[in-house]
Amino acid sequence: MRQPAKPLVWLHGEVKTPPFSQSAKIDAGFLLRRLQSGESLSLPHSRPMPDIGPRCHELRINDKSVAWRIIYRIDADLILILEVFEKKTQKTPKRIIDICRQRAKRFDTDCK
Repeated sequence: MRQPAKPLVWLHGEVKTPPFSQSAKIDAGFLLRRLQSGESLSLPHSRPMPDIGPRCHELRINDKSVAWRIIYRIDADLILILEVFEKKTQKTPKRIIDICRQRAKRFDTDCK
């Protein structure tokens, strides 16, 4: 029997929807749907982000001349979207890592 899809939890008021092109929206939606169904993604679509925390990953969306990243965490019952940003350098900015850590911690505290 097929498991129900895990819901995507976007942190309302904190994570902003980026100006993806139509093609990038389709790519992001397809990859997020695969995550929701329990599939584990790896490079080139996703990579682990242990600096943020356990079960945290970076979804990679290429959009024309822009490289978008969606930072997410896989929980037992949901996929938590921590941040969406335009990646301009090879390394994820420390500010983004710190924001994602804070958001994950606040989510966990609020859900207890």
